[in-house]
Amino acid sequence: MRPGHLVNAHYFQHVPFEGLGSIEGWLRRRGAAIQATRLFDSPRLPELDAIDLLIVLGGPMSVNDEAALPWLVAEKAFLREAIALGKPVLGICLGAQLIASAFGARVYPNSEKEIGWFPVTRVEGTNTSNGFVFPAETMAFHWHGETFDLPPGAVHLAQSAGCAHQAFQLGERVIGLQFHLEMTPESARLLVENCRNEMVPARYVQVAEAILAAPPARYEEINALMDRLLAYLLR
Repeated sequence: MRPGHLVNAHYFQHVPFEGLGSIEGWLRRRGAAIQATRLFDSPRLPELDAIDLLIVLGGPMSVNDEAALPWLVAEKAFLREAIALGKPVLGICLGAQLIASAFGARVYPNSEKEIGWFPVTRVEGTNTSNGFVFPAETMAFHWHGETFDLPPGAVHLAQSAGCAHQAFQLGERVIGLQFHLEMTPESARLLVENCRNEMVPARYVQVAEAILAAPPARYEEINALMDRLLAYLLR
């Protein structure tokens, strides 16, 4: 993709309260056209040819809920086709799990739920020479109860104390994140409001007040890292 090329960005949204967050501003500052498939409203998938960047967002459902949500089958098939064609793809939380599942990896309950702000550390010695390199440690936003095995051929990029597989790269143009770098104060508020029932006290589950008390600098740090990751995918 040519530097400065105006991209046609498309995102898959699974619930109304999990949106692009800081990603929208990054795309708009670069003049990108932004379109969405809101699977909770209509499962009709877009034409792949016109997409320069695909972003697969989070959601409270499981990738294993195909009987109740049959559009998951079509979504995984779409991801396989997009990745086979070399499209840049970013999966966030459920989105990362969908990529892993689409390529045959197991998705299952993690031994710990992670909800709130917890550090993610770079996996040393496994990055490819042309792969994305995370900072040594990032205080990231989490909201997940499931995890995944790495899909075949994936490079393990990041981990946390509560969850071993926090980020992976598949080829040169696909990255999956279990955590949220796109989070904004409004995004965090919406998650707390809509998923409060998941906040059962546990070792890696913070209370709502602690989550929402994060200072602006914390959001600025993760959003800047997301900006760098997007620039990497579209380099």
